[in-house]
Amino acid sequence: MSILHPFLSRVVRKGRLTVVLPDGGREAFGTPAPGFPEVTIGFASGRGMRRILLDPRLGAAEAFMDGDLRIVEGDIMTLIGLIRMNTPWDRGATLKDKGWLGRRAEWVSSRLGSINRRRQSRANVRHHYDIGNNLYRLFLDADMQYSCAYWTRPGMTLEAAQVAKKAHIAAKLALAPGQRILDIGCGWGGMAITLAGLADVEVLGITLSEEQLALAQERAAAAGVAERVRFELVDYRDLAAREAGRFDRIVSVGMFEHVGTHNFETFFRACANLMTADGVMLLHTIGRFGKPGATDAFTRKYIFPGGYIPALSETLAASEKSRLIATDVETLRLHYALTLREWYARTVAHETEIVRMMGDRFFRMWTFYLAGATAAFESGGMGNFQIQFARSRNALPLTRDYMHMAERGYVG
Repeated sequence: MSILHPFLSRVVRKGRLTVVLPDGGREAFGTPAPGFPEVTIGFASGRGMRRILLDPRLGAAEAFMDGDLRIVEGDIMTLIGLIRMNTPWDRGATLKDKGWLGRRAEWVSSRLGSINRRRQSRANVRHHYDIGNNLYRLFLDADMQYSCAYWTRPGMTLEAAQVAKKAHIAAKLALAPGQRILDIGCGWGGMAITLAGLADVEVLGITLSEEQLALAQERAAAAGVAERVRFELVDYRDLAAREAGRFDRIVSVGMFEHVGTHNFETFFRACANLMTADGVMLLHTIGRFGKPGATDAFTRKYIFPGGYIPALSETLAASEKSRLIATDVETLRLHYALTLREWYARTVAHETEIVRMMGDRFFRMWTFYLAGATAAFESGGMGNFQIQFARSRNALPLTRDYMHMAERGYVG
């Protein structure tokens, strides 16, 4: 019996996990069941097994990245999906890989790591977003939308779903000619350029990524909207100090996850100060179902240092301090899972280019990240929140009909 046998026999009940041990022996876990996959993994040495036993999440990731853990039949998406499907959040199951003390230590590390002062925020952004635009071009859609798409019908392409996402968000902004719009965390400029194309508005997009800034400026010029769409390398906290009351609308997509719990109230206070008296904001963020939690060690170390996925409760509580009215809340449950599966498929399809560009270990790390994120949205406690805020109760129409009408007009 291997050292992993007690752990895996407790976790894998449905589906089939076969483990090839370093000496060639085999152990099987679970019972085949409809809808549950079968996967075979192998260990090159006992080192990889010990790493998983000591820290199942980070240990499994690093064992896979270093080649101590290999996939014999199936892929990393199948393996992580099988584990997560056996511990679904919806049914109250959890992967209890740490005792109370370990979970408390992770909570503390997560909070301390997401304090995110200005200099650290810039470093964190560089870690993930300044690794090269060419990598992102290989797995994102043509507009380089690095956030949850909006899947309105079966059979959509990723490109169509991202167009639908932008239209969905634009409709919630209640755009009107002449408005000044701020895009906090503008990425490669796709949202800002789209908004300028949908309405006669001026947009300022801000980012902390030099790679994103350069490409966003280039794309705005190519689209012929550079006079109405500007981009700047600036922290939202510094912008709030100089641009108070300037913006009619604020949009922020996929940025709030990088703010950190320590700065939640600062973020909403800055947004409230940046808006006009009848301003409206649309916040699109990954969200944690249930109560607040902690960022896992793998994500903190390798993917999003300083990142934290907020619960809806702590997000709204922080916004209330600035007297922002939550005028509309939508929970996107499975949209990001569909998006991530597309990103994963495109990443795997471009394995040769990514390995040549970034190396084998990076490729394995990236696929582990995408597979783990997919499982979190399919079976874990993650979803997406779109929260519309207003400073005045009179800023928007009384019903949501205006959203549906505008969205239909935007997508044709």
